Amino acid sequence: MTTPAEPGLERLAAAVAEELAAPVVPGVRRFAAELAARSGGRAAGVLFYGSALRTGATDGLLDFYVLLDDLAHWDAGPMARRANATLPPNVEYAESAGPDGGLRAKIAIMTVAQFRAHARALSRDTTIWTRFTQPAALAFARDPDAAREVAEAVAVAVRSAAWWAALLGPESGTAAEFWSGLFRRTYASELRVESAAQPSAIVERAPERFARMLELGWEAAGLGFARDGARLTTAIPERERRKAERAWGLRRRLAKPLNLARLAKAVFTFSGGADYVAWKIERHSGHRIEVTPFQRRHPLLAAGPVLWRLWRQGVLR
Repeated sequence: MTTPAEPGLERLAAAVAEELAAPVVPGVRRFAAELAARSGGRAAGVLFYGSALRTGATDGLLDFYVLLDDLAHWDAGPMARRANATLPPNVEYAESAGPDGGLRAKIAIMTVAQFRAHARALSRDTTIWTRFTQPAALAFARDPDAAREVAEAVAVAVRSAAWWAALLGPESGTAAEFWSGLFRRTYASELRVESAAQPSAIVERAPERFARMLELGWEAAGLGFARDGARLTTAIPERERRKAERAWGLRRRLAKPLNLARLAKAVFTFSGGADYVAWKIERHSGHRIEVTPFQRRHPLLAAGPVLWRLWRQGVLR
């Protein structure tokens, strides 16, 4: 059974649950169920997010978060479990050969408790609340209780993002101005290659949705505000804004090192990495690579000869 929702989080969690219940492509739902089955019934839910959710296209790389009751029931070695406990999530590559054709995904694995802890506003890791204040779908839920648990965890992420948007944003502005200002900060702090227009584009794709989530998030965080048409005015003392700026400065400085640490960790824990790289090369160059069992077991040792061969053949020039 799930625990009762935190005081003030009920309305936001209900709105999030409604959004997570939106339909997704059947093949994506089947893929999510396959991933959940790998946990032996210990996956509370599988979140689907990213551009494929927005467009419905499944020919690229899908993005999933697999949320577990505990890490012990995921098929991973001791090193991967220790790495996940220290710096979640672990990232893996997965394929599904269902009736819809081959689907491919990058999957992140962590527990519901880890997700919720990293989604809190005062977490020094901003990636969870940054990602999941944006639309997502619950492609698999073990049962209604698990679905509520996941929805509440995502609601924590939305509340955190809304809180930061208020503390770092203008005293008065539209919902789009609050969100765009926040996303400009989060994008600038991470290892991203998107254009400078991307933060505003996120909000412009669903302005009414973001406006609703902002007000529900502020309500859940206990932040006072007034609305005059489309304009929102917060009631945050200047000293609190200064404290928030200092706190954000710490998170901004930590963001890139955390991202780099996760990339370094992935070198040793990224399951299916050889297949993922082979697929990426084929997708971008048309050159197909057959991955051998040795390359799957020792991707670092195998990478050099493969890259040399591709360079000699002109694929990487």
